[in-house]
Amino acid sequence: MTRYDTVAVSESKNQTRSMNMTSNLGILSQKPPPVPSKYISIPMCERQLLKDLDINGGSWVESMRASSPTHLKSTPSLNASDSLSLINLQPSAMDMFDQIIKASKGKQIVMFLDYDGTLSPIVEDPDRAFMSDSMRRTVRKLARYFPTAIVSGRCRDKVYDFVKLAELYYAGSHGMDIKGPAKGSKHLKGSQVVLFQPASEFVPMIDEVYKTLLEKTKSILGAKVEHNKFCLSVHFRCVDEKVLEIRPTIKWDKGKALEFLLESLGLANCTDVFPVYIGDDRTDEDAFKVLRERGQGFGILVSKIAKETNASYYLQEPSEVMNFLQRLVKWRRVSLRRQFRL
Repeated sequence: MTRYDTVAVSESKNQTRSMNMTSNLGILSQKPPPVPSKYISIPMCERQLLKDLDINGGSWVESMRASSPTHLKSTPSLNASDSLSLINLQPSAMDMFDQIIKASKGKQIVMFLDYDGTLSPIVEDPDRAFMSDSMRRTVRKLARYFPTAIVSGRCRDKVYDFVKLAELYYAGSHGMDIKGPAKGSKHLKGSQVVLFQPASEFVPMIDEVYKTLLEKTKSILGAKVEHNKFCLSVHFRCVDEKVLEIRPTIKWDKGKALEFLLESLGLANCTDVFPVYIGDDRTDEDAFKVLRERGQGFGILVSKIAKETNASYYLQEPSEVMNFLQRLVKWRRVSLRRQFRL
């Protein structure tokens, strides 16, 4: 099971930091939505890293626990009781497809998709999290009919290299790096390219932390540091599969990115918009929560195990996500043909 910890650098009280970051880097001030997963003690290799790391007089301190997406080797098999619990929490998006379409009638559907664990399977090497050709074809067709965005914790450029579809919106670094379609999009209001980077002032600090992490983790077997431009991920292989994430403590997350993209599309204040967000981990809960609070659209959790979530429906794995998207494309194609005949 892949587990995510999110940490940040805290300053000593007597130190004045340059780059105007006095109050922005510290323990994350906002607690993520609760999930019922058990808290597991941090492996020794990570404890030592958190203890030893020292940047500009600030030390690494306790981390905030997060939930996990599915992992290839350590995911427990889904037994009958797990399946029953999951269904009791959220119905299957495949089983409820007709009801979902009925709820979206007369509204503009907008698609938001996480990448790892949603469009591609979770793999041991994060650099090899490739999406299948069939998934790419499906997402390309999806974008023909609906505005579509990829929202990921990864670097935006890296996600683009995986997806390779210029007609999509991309929000990398948990929504802190947003860019609109490289090609002209029929869904975009106006001709200006969307580009938004709310954490740009933190880039020098993130680069500094990255260099320090490379030095501190080089002796830890199985540790790999991933630079996501506005945040960092440290992948550990010493106990199961674990990811330690470091990001600025600004009030920005995937939920904020969703709202920004809706605004960029000119749909933020519309009553006839129907956003659909599909994701598999704790960071996606911010987007699920936003949709619940707006009372528009819905979230779909990708998970094989029962989890408390703000999502309305679930799909078990990326293959089911692809089937759901294909079904959505087919429905839209058929409905448009009927409209042309009338």
